[in-house]
Order: sequence, then C-alpha cells, then structure tokens
Amino acid sequence: MPSLPQDGVIQGSSPLDLNMELPYQSTVKRKVRKKKKKGIITANVAGTKFEIVRLVIDEMGFMKTPDEDETSNLIWCDSAVQQEKIVELQNYQRINHFPGMGEICRKDFLARNMTKMIKSRPLDYTFVPRTWIFPAEYTQFQNYVKELKKKRKQKTFIVKPANGAMGHGISLIRNGDKLPSQDHLIVQEYIEKPFLMEGYKFDLRIYILVTSCDPLKIFLYHDGLVRMGTEKYIPPNESNLTQLYMHLTNYSVNKHNERFERDETENRGSKRSIKWFTEFLQANQHDVAKFWSDISELVVKTLIVAEPHVLHAYRMCRPGQPPGSESVCFEVLGFDILLDRKLKPWLLEINRAPSFGTDQKIDYDVKRGVLLNALKLLNIRTSDKRRNLAKQKAEAQKRLYGQNSIKRLLPGSSDWEQQRHQLERRKEELKERLAQVRKQISREEHENRHMGNYRRIYPPEDKTLLEKYENLLAVAFQTFLSGRAASFQRELNNPLKRMKEEDILDLLEQCEIDDEKLMGKATRPRGPKPLCSMPESSEIMKKQKYCSSDSSYDSSGSSSESDENEEYQNKKGEEQVPYDLKHSNHCKLIQQSNSMRRSVSCPRSISTHSPSMGDTRPISAQQVISVSRPTSASRSHSLNRTSSYLKPLPPSNEANSDNSQVKYLSDYTGTMK
Repeated sequence: MPSLPQDGVIQGSSPLDLNMELPYQSTVKRKVRKKKKKGIITANVAGTKFEIVRLVIDEMGFMKTPDEDETSNLIWCDSAVQQEKIVELQNYQRINHFPGMGEICRKDFLARNMTKMIKSRPLDYTFVPRTWIFPAEYTQFQNYVKELKKKRKQKTFIVKPANGAMGHGISLIRNGDKLPSQDHLIVQEYIEKPFLMEGYKFDLRIYILVTSCDPLKIFLYHDGLVRMGTEKYIPPNESNLTQLYMHLTNYSVNKHNERFERDETENRGSKRSIKWFTEFLQANQHDVAKFWSDISELVVKTLIVAEPHVLHAYRMCRPGQPPGSESVCFEVLGFDILLDRKLKPWLLEINRAPSFGTDQKIDYDVKRGVLLNALKLLNIRTSDKRRNLAKQKAEAQKRLYGQNSIKRLLPGSSDWEQQRHQLERRKEELKERLAQVRKQISREEHENRHMGNYRRIYPPEDKTLLEKYENLLAVAFQTFLSGRAASFQRELNNPLKRMKEEDILDLLEQCEIDDEKLMGKATRPRGPKPLCSMPESSEIMKKQKYCSSDSSYDSSGSSSESDENEEYQNKKGEEQVPYDLKHSNHCKLIQQSNSMRRSVSCPRSISTHSPSMGDTRPISAQQVISVSRPTSASRSHSLNRTSSYLKPLPPSNEANSDNSQVKYLSDYTGTMK
C-alpha cells in the first residue's frame, strides 16, 4: 500500500529552506545609500588632514559626506587640485583652490612673474627682494657679484630650493662663486636690517581669501600669526651664517630648537597674534593704519600679477560661464611678509596650502576665525543645487525650442531687418548686464553683513586707488597674455561695466522706444521726471509710487531671500490690479511704460505728461519741455556719451524719423563695437 505524503511536504519536490542561498543570488552585499537630509549643506573633507577644518564644518552645520561623494556643496583639499576636477564641478559646488594660482605660489614662478612686472612698472613693485632663478640666470648673478666686488661691497644672499617648503634646503651665503650653476635654485638678496621685537627677527603670516577671479575679489583677514626666531638676531657675518634659528623665522624650523617658547598668553612665546602686534605698534607710536594699508597694497599688487593666469585657466575650465556668475572656486592663501626696520613690508613667499595645524591655543583661535568667516562669506545655500538643476532644465528647453534666441541675420536682409537685429542684440546685452548688476548688489550686501574679521581690499572703495589697480591689471594682461590682452582690455573698458542699475534701465527704455518706432507702433508718451518740490508733481509721484509698487521686487534684501522669492514676486506683480478706479488709466499707462520691472533699490518711476484736452495735435508734434536731472558723479563717461539717446526726438515727419532711427542705430552699433 503506497504511503501517504507527510504533512507539510509538497509531493514531487524537496523541502524549501528559506534561509538557503539560491544559485542565482549574488553573494556581494549591496551597499545601501543613505538618503541625504533635505535642506542640508554637504561637505567633502576627505582631502584634508587638519581637524580644525572638520570642526568648523560641524560648527557651520554642514553634513560631512563619504569620501567618494563628488556631489557635495563644498569640497576641501589640502593640496592643489587637477584642472579636470574643476571642469567636472556643477555650478552649485565650491572647491578651495583656483587653477593657475601656482604662478605666484611656487618660488621660481613668483620670481619670474615679478621680474616681468618690475620691468614694466618698477616703481609699483618695490616690495620684492632682488631675485635670480638658477640655472637660467646664473650668469646674471655672477656679473652682479663681480660688480659688487669692484665697488668693494659685500652682500648676503639667501638660497632656497625652487619648489621647496617648510624651510627645507635654505642656506645663507656671502660668496656667490661657490653656488652650483645647474641646480634649480632661487637666490635672493638678504634683508639685513629687519624690524626686531625683543631682539628677535620675525615674519608675519597674513591670511587672504580670494572668492572670485571673474571679477577679482580679495579679502584680508585682520589677524594672523607673528612667527619669531629663537635666537637673538645679529647681522649676518662669516661666523653666524649657519645659525638658521637666528636668520630663519619658519615655524617648522624653529620648533625644533630647545629655546622655542610655547606660551598660552598672547604677549609671550615664539608665536603671537597680529592683533597683539598691532597693539604693540600702537603702544610704540607707530602708524597702524599705514601698516595695514601697505600690507593691503602688497597683497593686491601680487594677486594682480596672478590674475591673468588664474582668469585664463578658470575660463578654460568653465567655458560658457558668463562673466560675473558665481565662482565655483575660492582660495585661502598664506602670505609670508617680513618688515624691515622702517616697517616696510617685503614679500617672502605665498602658500596656497597654508598649514591649519593647531599645536597651540593661538593657532586654534586664529585659524578657526579664518575658516569660519571664510565659509560665511561664501554664502553657500541649501537651495543652490535645486536652483542650478532648474536653470539647466530651462536652458535645455530654450535650446530645444529656440525660445528667447535672436535669429541670425540672413544675407541680403533689408535695412529695416538689420536695424531690428541690432536693437535686439543691444537689448539682450543690456538685460544680461542688468541681471549681473543685480546679482552683484545682492552678493555685496551679503558680504557686508557677514564679513566678520575680513576686510575687502579689492575692489577698494577709494576710486583713485581702484583706477590705479585697474591700470596695473591692464599692464599685467599685456605682459602675460599679450595675444589675448586686447579682448580682456575691451572687456575691462566696456562702458556697461561701470554703469549702475538705473543707467542700464534708462538705456533699455530707450531701446524699447526705438523698437516701437521701427515697428510702426504709436509712440507712448514719455516725459521727464517731475520735480518733487512742485505741488502738482508730488501728487503725481504718489500715484506712480502706488501703481508701480505692485510690479517691483526687493533686490536689496539678502541674496537667499531674493533668489527664492524672485519668481513669486514677479508673478505677484503681474497679477495684482490697482483698486482705485479713479487712477486706473494713469496706472495702466505707467505699467505700459515700465515693461522692465524696477527694483526697490532703484525706486525711480518715469512720469508721463499726457497732452492737454485742448491740444489735439499728435504726440510727435507736441513740444516736450526738457527738465534736466542732476546726474550722479559716479556715472561713467560712456553714459555721458549716450545721454543724447535719452533726449526726446525733435518733431519731424515720417521720413525724417526714419533717418533719425538709422542714425541712432548706427550710434548704437558704434557703442557695441
């Protein structure tokens, strides 16, 4: 008799063990990706060995990501990064190095570039000791030594490796004949009369933050480190040339001396703060303001030498990125500066990867402030990534559907089509510049609120000093990028670059007037701005302010708020309707004339003088009384040159008006060229 199947066992198959591994099941454990919290700024700090960087990241509220995560908002590396990595970054990301900055951070490159600028502007670059690069300039150095011997003079020279760091390989010599001719070395004149403090030689570590190279923006941290030698200073002679603890101020050298003092108080020890040093200068009747001014000028002039190299390399890494857009790079630099007995600063070297080690409390206090204030100035926001993705999507749709793109001018086009094309190009250029100006205003307002212990040293507020720096910048482009200097010079001299928001809006409005004339539309009446002191004008201004308030948005607020609310405010301005029916016609006229919305930071409405009831002449034939506005002193010469565009055209017939349009557009073309 056949046996019945047992309970729980399926006949014709073996029992199935749920824990048994199936033959097709992978034995590799799948890595579960943790979902990032929404609204959190992420930071990748895998490339740094300094704990203070991680502590500041935590203090800022950033979330540290895994080492392999390349999508973080912030990427921090101790060493310089490859240009390929900067190419791959998204617009919302930030990395702490610029491409091309090695042109001033390597000792041999710094000497070579400074020598070129000294030849062009010798009176402006007197803060660099005389330098020779071996082996290329070995013969020039030997000739200089021979000239000294003829004059029965003897100087001391300091010899450094071309790409050395931390004081390795540095020596002092007085006889240049013994130097090897084929080694890669830097030879400098030794500053024999330094400013001494308590009998010791010292140097200053100044921290500089560069947030952008297009345009250039430089901030100086008003604190730093005073690094002292550990043996009393005696001018160099044959007997003490080898006493490096006396002649060198590097911390990495002097910390090995048994006389190195690690004191926690700010006025004692071999390492002190610049804040204490400025108080020391003030107590000894020295000019502290001139001290900081000289330091700032040295830093700016040095970075002007680097700007052509950095800007060219950055644009090669970020092609198609419009000028003035948010920089994906920033850099904290360490300037090593020596003061002579007259308190004149001398540039020793620049570190693009300054040490953020915190061996002492003074290191922690100073370097924490440097990093914390720098990250606050960068204005990294949680919405950056979302806005960047939305912008990429919008640009892709524009390319796909050809929206808002200017059609190419076909060969054999009529004069009318050429005029329209020139006007369209002009309007697009003005709109782009207007957007850049508003973004720049928003950034500057954020920087002014979050500068902390930093001070903006470029661009300076002093217009005379700014003009001096811009002239040096033009010389630097001509010296280092002679083949591309013309294009950069045109960019620097672009009249739109110096215009304010109000000036650009004026030009845009004039473009709209001429476009209406070309299209044969009835010209809407536009008159001069009324004088607010007159009773009639004050009433008009109140009405205009009421009517135009619905279509304006606040660009003077914080950058994060204005970016997130911009779309909402624009929609709000289009949807709201004035409730006062008595003024509806007037409001409608104002809204038509102001097709470009004006921000609150530029609260200027253009009034319209409607013709009187008794005057039935056409608008073009009516006489317009010109009321001149006091122009701002900051308007550039290019605006004065284009001020004729803003004047009303004289009454004329249609034939004359066409001629005037052609003449006006030719003027526009000249300005664009």
